[in-house]
Amino acid sequence: MTTAVVLTVSYVLYDKFTRTAERNTFRGNEQIIYQVTKNLEYYIRSMTIFFGEVENTFRQDDDPTGSRLTDRLGTIFNTREDLVTIALFDQSGRELTALPSVPMRSNTQLTTQSWFRSAVENPNHLSFSIPHVQNLFKGQYKWVVSMSKGVKLTVNGRETDAVLLVDVNFKMIDDLTSSVKLGQKGYAYIIDDSAGNIIYHPQQQLIYAGIKYENVEQALKYTYGSYFDDSTGTQRLITIQTVQNVGWKIVGVSYMDEIGATKRDIGGFLVWLLALALLFVLAITLYMSAKISQPIKRLEKSMQLVERGNFHIAIPIRRDDEVGRLSRRFNLMMGRIRELMDQIISQQESKRRSELEVLQSQIHPHFLYNTLNSVVRLAGTGKNEEVITMITSLSKFFRISLSKGKQIIPLDDELEHIRNYLIIQKIRYKNKFEFELSASEETKGLLAPKLILQPIVENAIYHGIEPSVDEGRIAIRADVREGKLRLAVEDNGVGMSPERAAGLLAELPGSEGAGIGLRNVHERIRLNFGEAYGLGIESEREEGTVVTVWLPVRREGDSDDAAEA
Repeated sequence: MTTAVVLTVSYVLYDKFTRTAERNTFRGNEQIIYQVTKNLEYYIRSMTIFFGEVENTFRQDDDPTGSRLTDRLGTIFNTREDLVTIALFDQSGRELTALPSVPMRSNTQLTTQSWFRSAVENPNHLSFSIPHVQNLFKGQYKWVVSMSKGVKLTVNGRETDAVLLVDVNFKMIDDLTSSVKLGQKGYAYIIDDSAGNIIYHPQQQLIYAGIKYENVEQALKYTYGSYFDDSTGTQRLITIQTVQNVGWKIVGVSYMDEIGATKRDIGGFLVWLLALALLFVLAITLYMSAKISQPIKRLEKSMQLVERGNFHIAIPIRRDDEVGRLSRRFNLMMGRIRELMDQIISQQESKRRSELEVLQSQIHPHFLYNTLNSVVRLAGTGKNEEVITMITSLSKFFRISLSKGKQIIPLDDELEHIRNYLIIQKIRYKNKFEFELSASEETKGLLAPKLILQPIVENAIYHGIEPSVDEGRIAIRADVREGKLRLAVEDNGVGMSPERAAGLLAELPGSEGAGIGLRNVHERIRLNFGEAYGLGIESEREEGTVVTVWLPVRREGDSDDAAEA
């Protein structure tokens, strides 16, 4: 019943609101077009008055070619920015006077132009032309509306027939009309009442090109008012007002689909209103149902908590009916689930540790063999100091590698470990490269997984420095950025393409190339600390490679499972 009432009210409101929106649109369009018409009438009236002033000026002077008249006209001409031309011609088309004072073009065919013929054929009647290009004078090619009139002037005591011309810049009329907006897509245009010529249109070029069509014939049947038109394939609302004196029609065009958008907005609002009403009814129904079926609801809430991950819940059993027996079975089921989860967690932890040990054991063991072979060669050549240095570094290297079985060691020990590794490799490669280690003060006392830098440095030497013909350089830096411990290993070796660098950490384990050691380190870090940490690789061919290691900031005594792994 509530739904039926809401639907009925919604329909009545929708019908009322949409009708009101249509009426407001019609009334708004009529007011806008009426205002434009009045503004245009006011402007034309002012130009008519101005034309009369110019005509009186000519009538008061018996020498239309004299300098005194030219000066008086110049004063008038300079007071109006919208004036293009003031000119006086005899009926044969000969120029008597003109402003601005520039030479006339020889091929204007002045006597055949519509404004001239209208003035000659209808003397003492002020005529307005349709917009056209002013082509009478050299250098004057503006769009104008020409006002012309046949007048009788007394020149040297003799009455003479002449044609008075005032050209007004069409931009003023364009500005009055182009600012009209009827909705998002609507516009207004002007037509001539006598022949239906389009005087102004905001898309004039499309009209000339035949791309856009306006049903001018229908508009000519109306003096004012509104009607619907679908001659262009889209239903439009046409609003018409007539400009007095000149016989122009202002035609406003607005699109009905925009009014339809308003209807859709109203319909959407009413749909939401209906939905809220239905939700309110549903809420009341659910409340009454909850009061009636309270025990079942309590069991349902307990199951929802289990769905969210709370497996340590137990339902209090207050009765021995069907709900009580369901609750008892539910408690037994949750106990069994907790046992199975504890068992799975233990198995996964064991698997995780095994994976870490396997990943760590993948660090290439041939380093030891190569180092011992290098010691034998050095001893055979009598380089005892280098033998001592290499054996000492190897001893420190393995002491830190063992670390009493710990997986997380002080960062200083890891840096010392890689320093000894680099000393050994530098001797083996006969000083082919130099290295540099630096650590900021804020890294003092921090912890890091052991043996994470050796595979990275090993790749830098084997795949970056060794193939290069230039002297190598390896720089290792440690600092804290964005709340994370950052270890950067940079070399100036042969480098690789950015695509190859981006794919190193994504290749399958066991594939050939420089990526296996890096992937091992990457997997160790992510297994220990999560997806937010690991390696990042940047490289360019012939410019070197930078491998960045991101680790959490850990210190001695932190109670973190990862730090104790």
